[in-house]
Amino acid sequence: MTRYACWADTPVSALRAADHLLLALAAELTLPEGTFSCTHLVRGERPRVALSFTLPSEPLLRTAEERLRAQGYEVRPGVPDAVGRAVIYSGADSLNGTVTVGELLARSAIDRVTVLGAAGQPPAGQTLVMHGHVRPQWEGGELVLATMPAVGGTLVPFEVPDPTPCCADH
Repeated sequence: MTRYACWADTPVSALRAADHLLLALAAELTLPEGTFSCTHLVRGERPRVALSFTLPSEPLLRTAEERLRAQGYEVRPGVPDAVGRAVIYSGADSLNGTVTVGELLARSAIDRVTVLGAAGQPPAGQTLVMHGHVRPQWEGGELVLATMPAVGGTLVPFEVPDPTPCCADH
């Protein structure tokens, strides 16, 4: 399937704020099923988070570009890099609660699951506990969810919705 993409530069520098902005823009744009929307870290003199939109048709892309420009965003073709962090993707809304790796792969656009510190992919029957915040990342053309071991032999997504700031207890 051919995909059409654009990205918007933003003044946002925090991932959580970028997630909220991306979700708000996606709701305004009424993006169809099959859309991928990602955050991308932009480094340099002005570190920030860019937002990308990958759509299933050129007319949808043109409409999204026009609406983003009308809101004052600088819009560019393509995506800023190949390692976007997916916020909107097929099946994202269904990833809450406890599922197996096999269920996650069957009901979402995620292609592969990895476990920090472990080689290979976990077995299809391995249990994952999610809290509605599942942010896989593009790696080599695949959407990959990084997980880590948790209580009771389960796995949880590596990225948590509300991380404790470094040195919070000092």
